[in-house]
Amino acid sequence: MPGIRSYLKQISLAMVAVLTLATTFSTVAQASMVGTGDVIQQEQTQLDRQQLLDMLEKQEVQEKLADLGVSKDQVAERIQNLTPSELADFEQQLAEAPAGEGVVGVIVLFLLVFIVTDMLCATDLFPFVRCIR
Repeated sequence: MPGIRSYLKQISLAMVAVLTLATTFSTVAQASMVGTGDVIQQEQTQLDRQQLLDMLEKQEVQEKLADLGVSKDQVAERIQNLTPSELADFEQQLAEAPAGEGVVGVIVLFLLVFIVTDMLCATDLFPFVRCIR
């Protein structure tokens, strides 16, 4: 009987140590309601991104980007990395552009986004743009 008690005492101490470590390093899960507005905003962001990516498929846009020395893949990657607010601003500027300047407006907006990301040190595409950090 004394052998069993010492064995149980060792197991109890090991269990206390494991439980103490488990509760110390555990994280608390938090649940909250997801509002309809949040879901709609996420879906709108995805839709805006897809519309911009679809614009890249146009031959005129690809030719203009090639003339400027920017690849379609670089533009697609930058579109994927835009924040929702940057994407909304971009879409608003695109919607306000005159109809005749559609392709040129898109190209200019892409270049502006590229220059801003170069200035923020996120990329290094244009050698003439200096990082502000």
